[in-house]
Amino acid sequence: MIITFTPNPSLDRTVTLNAPLAPGGVHRIEIDQLQPGGKGINVAFGLQRAGLDTLAIFQAAQGDPLLDLVAEAGLPVRTSPISGRVRTNITLLDSEATTKINEPGEKLSADEIAGVEAALLNAVGSGDTVMLSGSLAPGFEVREYAKLVRKIRHVGAWVGVDTSEAPLLALARELREDESAAPNFLKPNAEELGQLTGRDGRDLEAAAGRGDFAGLREAALDLRERGVSDVLVTLGGAGAMLATAEGAWFCQAPDAPVISTVGAGDSATAGYLIGCVRGMAGPERLALAVAYGSAAVSLPGTTIPHPNQVEPFLRLARSQPVA
Repeated sequence: MIITFTPNPSLDRTVTLNAPLAPGGVHRIEIDQLQPGGKGINVAFGLQRAGLDTLAIFQAAQGDPLLDLVAEAGLPVRTSPISGRVRTNITLLDSEATTKINEPGEKLSADEIAGVEAALLNAVGSGDTVMLSGSLAPGFEVREYAKLVRKIRHVGAWVGVDTSEAPLLALARELREDESAAPNFLKPNAEELGQLTGRDGRDLEAAAGRGDFAGLREAALDLRERGVSDVLVTLGGAGAMLATAEGAWFCQAPDAPVISTVGAGDSATAGYLIGCVRGMAGPERLALAVAYGSAAVSLPGTTIPHPNQVEPFLRLARSQPVA
């Protein structure tokens, strides 16, 4: 079982405009899509579409439109009730840029937080894979992920984390103090890798853009020394780098028409987890992750690709060792 946990789920509304966004102007909508969202839910869709046994766990009020959307898609879920509504994230697409407007989400009570934590921990058993993804809804402790990692690893499950901003910084502090907070897998971008390791993420990404991966590799290995087994560093349209016990590799992203970048990182996470479950070696897991991310940007809205949509990009993805 691969279990995903989304502590701040969303309804993703993607609006395509008929002209470039101009502040203060009047715009007309060409396409308006409403899809289930939240990073862990996105990952679960990628796993489900690859035919893997998955379960998405999140909180939502009875009758929330999000529940109808995931039910229509046939995604296996386990939810915990809350009194408020799930947030709505808005993505504005035009011919020049992608603009995101994200709600923070409504504040959860202590009982609501305990309920969704119990839904997760009661579902996890030894040998499971668990992916903790996204921001934390208001009300959660900022150190929520470190707390959950400890509990999940204690029962013998493999656990990954993909988050940002305050929850990421809190996890970084816990990692410096106690290796028991280390997840098996982390998926930062270059800026987040810098935050985790006390480096300048912009410098790391700029160097990688010049073909110099030494800084990225050193930062990723720093996380490995703190107990993180696999570090997948996504680099947007450039590709990604992976560091594991087997070594370190870079995979350039195949050319793809960029329609929407929303969900691309989650698709890459799904690709990586698929590779793990199927016993692929590090370079193949990295190539699959990059191919999934490339396929995702070629699709509208928060659309997570099916394997047949990934295959053309996978044929072009090649991982190279990083010294």
